[in-house]
Amino acid sequence: MGELNRVVARFLDGRVMKGTTEDFLPNRPRFHLRPTGSTQTETIECRALKAVFFVRDFAGNAERKDIPGFGHLPVEGNQGKKISVQFRDGEVISGYTLAYTRERDGFFVVPADPGSNNERVYVLKHAAQKILVGPQAEAFENNRDADAA
Repeated sequence: MGELNRVVARFLDGRVMKGTTEDFLPNRPRFHLRPTGSTQTETIECRALKAVFFVRDFAGNAERKDIPGFGHLPVEGNQGKKISVQFRDGEVISGYTLAYTRERDGFFVVPADPGSNNERVYVLKHAAQKILVGPQAEAFENNRDADAA
């Protein structure tokens, strides 16, 4: 068995499933998730997902807002390239990635805000409307900050 991970699976149709997984691996078409409060596992097909959020805890804090932008970590080099993902449903995730390439079906993002409940997010590329990397991601975030002010 692999490492036990707390995850929130967000589906393209808006469903959300919270639970644990021991067999999630990038670029595999499916994994098994044990929903919270259940002893049974369910097979999750990645083609039906928007993203898999690896979380610190399931409760989170609904009132907390992630801090936008990239100025929260001391060194970019050890976290990877800056990246901003805008999903088809309008949600935006910004952070750092070591594994994004156009050829892969998905990639991990470490949130730019170190206080986020998300430790990392596996983004399924088919759920993204826009993926910006490096200076383009930074400019996108700067524009979002200006719009919010």
